[in-house]
Amino acid sequence: MKRIFLSFVLIFFAALRPAYAQDAAWVQIEARPSLNAAESRARSYAAALPDVNGFSLGGGWYAVALGPYSPEDAATVLRNYRNEGRIPRDSFIAFSAAFRQQFWPVGANLLNVTPLAPALSSEAETVAEAPAAAPEPAAEPEVPDETPREARASEAALSRDAKKNLQIALQWAGFYNAAIDGSFGRGTRNSMAAWQEANNFEKTGVLTTKQRAVLFQQYNAVLDGLDLRLVEDTDAGIEIALPTSAVTFDRYESPFSHYEGTGFVKGAKVILISQAGDQNTLFGLYDILQTLETVPLDGERKRNKNDFVLTGENDSFISHTEASLKDGHVKGFMLIWPTGDEERRTRLLGEMQTNFTRLEGVLNPTAGTDELQAIDLVSGLKIRTPKLSRSGFYVSSNGATLTTLDAVQSCSRITIDGDYDAQISATDNTNGLALLRPDETLAPAGIANFRNGQPRLKTEIAVAGYPFEGALNAPTLTFGKLADLRGLGGETTLNRLEMEAMSGDVGGPVLDTAGAIIGMLAPKEMKGRALPAGVGFSVPNSVIAAMLSDAGVETAEATQSAALPTEDLASLAADMTVLVSCWE
Repeated sequence: MKRIFLSFVLIFFAALRPAYAQDAAWVQIEARPSLNAAESRARSYAAALPDVNGFSLGGGWYAVALGPYSPEDAATVLRNYRNEGRIPRDSFIAFSAAFRQQFWPVGANLLNVTPLAPALSSEAETVAEAPAAAPEPAAEPEVPDETPREARASEAALSRDAKKNLQIALQWAGFYNAAIDGSFGRGTRNSMAAWQEANNFEKTGVLTTKQRAVLFQQYNAVLDGLDLRLVEDTDAGIEIALPTSAVTFDRYESPFSHYEGTGFVKGAKVILISQAGDQNTLFGLYDILQTLETVPLDGERKRNKNDFVLTGENDSFISHTEASLKDGHVKGFMLIWPTGDEERRTRLLGEMQTNFTRLEGVLNPTAGTDELQAIDLVSGLKIRTPKLSRSGFYVSSNGATLTTLDAVQSCSRITIDGDYDAQISATDNTNGLALLRPDETLAPAGIANFRNGQPRLKTEIAVAGYPFEGALNAPTLTFGKLADLRGLGGETTLNRLEMEAMSGDVGGPVLDTAGAIIGMLAPKEMKGRALPAGVGFSVPNSVIAAMLSDAGVETAEATQSAALPTEDLASLAADMTVLVSCWE
């Protein structure tokens, strides 16, 4: 059963709020670079102070604040609690526009409520309730910010990673162009001063807590509207930040938890990966994922001992997949995002990576077994299929393959038997022949032996091929007769066959009853004419031999003359015949 908790909000930008909410003031007392740390501090303060809340600031930062108050009441709370030493000296007044979604208390949302009078402790000064008909203030009052000394103190408390994040944000804003090293030297100080001047702050070269929040607010504006939240998928045993306005949970199909697009971002999709296993499981998943349409061929492929990263890109979308093995569990995720939105995709990916947490358990291996099953689906994901597939056959011991030129034109990738990449090394455009050389040396179980001389008319022949373009995992034999040593127009470069071959068989070897090659099956179409059933053509050995000789391939001559039993002929043909696929 699906259980998803949206308790902790990570949204990094402000939606438009009512005007009265913008007037609400808060006393920000701390900012922490992690959600867990901020939640812990909020609980600690709540044990001693009223009105404690936690908000996301963006950029991976989270604030603990008291409120909401009117600006006047907030100033009183700030003064009293500072004097009593109940809050840090660098606490300051902030307004609702500086905050994102509320993460604490769980389920609360006080950014859109009317400011209330503060509930000060007995040690603090009591604030009188405002008159019912209090006049609206003419202008927002001046609120205290950190002094340069206080700003340096709060800056000193930042971790090295937090300082690097500041440099990244300043770099994005166009004010910093040096190394991202977390060291605040002259270059960083100058960039801070330039940013302050450009944003109408006092030019000190040291950013206050409030100014850092404003900078991160600007930096994270690109994520506007994605409603980024921490989602706890307990069935998958994963907690991760997800763009909940763009994707929503759809279904489980082990080992995947599918979050389909809502339409807010066209083509967006997230898939969580969760299964028990070992290194073999991880490596098997790495191989399987590369067969899916959601992992295009172009992109990074990186596999280590206990993890992997797959990036695929085409004209429509970019997918990023990563998974790792830990404590017998393989877990990870896939983000699919439309092309042309790279800054938002990159920033979103970073948030997902930062907030990816392993929880107890993995997805039940039977999850989704009642869903519709299909041969071209893997756990609900469509397998990438080639543009077309035809047949071919080995002509040399290193794996050189002869096939039809029609099979390998306008391909971004060519494979032999689906696993081995190959390149075109020679072609005969006139007769429709193509010679392929695999990228790695192969050791075929069998290679073609060519019959010397012309075959006899009306003899039985067989074509080995993949009539259903790879739907069957082995070649089949189709039997027929050699009808003529010429084409219908008298062409000496074609033999006419009487047989019912299919388009997937094209490129396959034509054999006599002894298993010797007498030609290659050619496409049936002839100059736009629709030929009757039972008519086929093959390119004869004489044409093939000339093409292979020019390409430097020495052919083997057949010596067997006695007819083979059908089973032996099928076995011999299967050893040499391959599936040739053209991929977009």
